Amino acid sequence: MKSMMKWVLMGGGLLLVLIVGAIVLIPKLVDVQKYKPMIEELVTEQTGRSFSMGDDLQLSVFPWVGVSLSDLSLGSPKGFENKDMIAVKRLEVRLRFMPLLFRKVEVSTFVVDTPRLFLEKAKNGKANWENIGPGEDVGEKKDETTGPSDQKLPIKSLLVGNFSILNGLVSYVDQGSGLKKEVSDFNLTLTNISLDKPIGVKLSVKLDGKSILLEGLAGPVGKEPGKEDLNLDMTLKALDQLSIHLKGKIIQPMGAQKIVMDVDVASFSPRKLLSDMGQPFFVKTADPKVLDKVALKARIEGGATAIKLSNGVLTLDDSKLTFLAEAKAFDKPDLKFDLNLDSIDLDRYLPPEKEKAGKENSGEKSAGNKAGKQKETDYGPLRKLVLDGKIKVGSLKAANLRIQDFVAHVTAKNGVIDLDPLGLNLYQGSVAFKARLDVRKKNPRTQFTLDAKDILAGPLLKDAIEKEIIEGAMVANMTLKMIGESPDMVKKSLEGKGELKFVDGAIVGIDIANTVRNATAGLGLGETPAKKPRTDFAELNIPFSADKGIVNIPGARLISPLIRLLAKGNVNLEKEDLDFRVEPKFVATLKGQGDTKDRSGLTVPLLITGSFDSPKIRPDLKGMLGNKIPDAENIEQMLKSSGSSSSQRESVEEQAKDLLKGFMPNLKN
Repeated sequence: MKSMMKWVLMGGGLLLVLIVGAIVLIPKLVDVQKYKPMIEELVTEQTGRSFSMGDDLQLSVFPWVGVSLSDLSLGSPKGFENKDMIAVKRLEVRLRFMPLLFRKVEVSTFVVDTPRLFLEKAKNGKANWENIGPGEDVGEKKDETTGPSDQKLPIKSLLVGNFSILNGLVSYVDQGSGLKKEVSDFNLTLTNISLDKPIGVKLSVKLDGKSILLEGLAGPVGKEPGKEDLNLDMTLKALDQLSIHLKGKIIQPMGAQKIVMDVDVASFSPRKLLSDMGQPFFVKTADPKVLDKVALKARIEGGATAIKLSNGVLTLDDSKLTFLAEAKAFDKPDLKFDLNLDSIDLDRYLPPEKEKAGKENSGEKSAGNKAGKQKETDYGPLRKLVLDGKIKVGSLKAANLRIQDFVAHVTAKNGVIDLDPLGLNLYQGSVAFKARLDVRKKNPRTQFTLDAKDILAGPLLKDAIEKEIIEGAMVANMTLKMIGESPDMVKKSLEGKGELKFVDGAIVGIDIANTVRNATAGLGLGETPAKKPRTDFAELNIPFSADKGIVNIPGARLISPLIRLLAKGNVNLEKEDLDFRVEPKFVATLKGQGDTKDRSGLTVPLLITGSFDSPKIRPDLKGMLGNKIPDAENIEQMLKSSGSSSSQRESVEEQAKDLLKGFMPNLKN
């Protein structure tokens, strides 16, 4: 028995010596160079492209199984500028032999030195990366099985010491368009590569000469890569301007394919970023200093069927927006958002005045050329849309109007879009607005309600149109409905009612009282005129109703110290014509606007007819003859008793005409 054991041990020892000797001696005794032509021929046959390798070919077996290759090149088809599609200066791979017996992979070195990838597209549209391979046999049946494999990883563990891709280059050329792009100085280093620990990643490249750096941790990948969640903690830096930090995980990359990721874009200047890239800025703004500071933070959750943004904070110059948003059922889509903006001046982001005016003129010309050929709007997407959105803005400047406490809630479902409520404060007053757009039928139906209170009309108009027309506290309420999207359809279908009222105000640019004072001053009875023309009033009230495009004003009235004005009539929006009767009544008092009593006076009725573009205004002679003129004799007596000359009286008549022309500018003699 002892003798047998002795021979077994001796035999095993001899076998081990032979194996070790073979492992050590094989690389020295075997001439690997003679296999080089065979390798080149095999690769050429399998790829259909020319393949060559350098003479520096090395092989090792123990303790590391390794291979080192040099000057590898895979060619491009004929007709392309670069003869090589892929070129590698050096490829070296070394791994331990013994752990392989136990399904453990331990790699000491994996280095790809100076790889070059030349991608080229010819003028005829063909690319040098197409049709790589030996071709398919006609009778060979392809395996069309798709989707992730259920097989487990064939190794128990993985450990890689040095994984590097050094000094790489990717070049893309499109001969047809002349487009050229280049990624150079490509360097990738992976550290601590294993299945159960995070892998260190450092990638640096130059895109068209501009530096980009990506570094951080990824993993662990797990023993079943693709089926386990993949954690990421990465930072991307570009052009010394942009820094983006991503932290989160990809849930089952080969299964559920969802992400939960915190995104943090550090403050940067889009203007400087594009300037460093040698690109012009994509938009011209009224204020060239805007879009100079942008930062973003948000959490992204979702996958292929739904996505959600939460904890969102967007900084834009001096404005800060907090937000959350959610999208699902992308075919509809089903959207939900909640936006809260502290303040913004939108006028700073609009095009410059000259450019804006040019676009408006171009648009008018285009619209004129296409008159009568309006394309029907496809409301299909709006009929499917599901929406629930809220917007809040602390202070807002738009079209030079200053708005505070803007609040809006918009919803959409089954082709009905509601804006309810929309509220805001402006110029010491408030506006409450709600609207509905119904697109379930061919022609959209719109209805809205407006309720405005105590808005200072003077500052509002001065900021909006840079003109002073009317002053006073404005109150407005109206409810209107309309059908259609074209102006003609809207005009024809308009119906509803409302009222517009101004209290304790003035009409700027017309001074009725001072016109009268001028007339009496010429007779020695009045005062000198004020420097700035204006007509104070206690109330200006304009009620209206609309039915099938006909707007009826039953009795608009102006109450001021010297004049009482009553206007009533119709406006035909479809035909764009007017039919009004205006009764101005001059009263024998110049008291302040607190005097609202109805007083007798000189009535000069006017008829306003014609079109919007060319209204006709003429005296209503029948109305004048039918009315009593109780103050006519008093005025005549006043002129006579003053001892004024005929020229003075003529001056008074001219000023009286000017009075009417001032109030009704289109009035003809």
